[in-house]
Amino acid sequence: MSRGPDAATLLGRALTANAEAAGCPVAVQSADWTRWASATFTGARHMLSLSAPPSPELTAWIAALPEAEIALRGHLLADLSVVAARHARDTITIELEVLTVEER
Repeated sequence: MSRGPDAATLLGRALTANAEAAGCPVAVQSADWTRWASATFTGARHMLSLSAPPSPELTAWIAALPEAEIALRGHLLADLSVVAARHARDTITIELEVLTVEER
């Protein structure tokens, strides 16, 4: 029996939905994660690469992303950092590092 999507899948879906709501659709180009634990929490460290066409809405979304409230069922988004936003001809590639923690 399946428990449903993992944190990485939920995170990708939540980020694309959040960007869509901000008027700047993004696509997940790559995503990787590793399990993470401390003495009191368990979760995962995520590395994502997103891409989108340049726009003022995308620029505003990237700037606001570290403080955004992004809900993940069964997980908390503990930290989100924009590592890079690389501009190419018709695309901006956004590199993110995210820490999620499992809710108990």
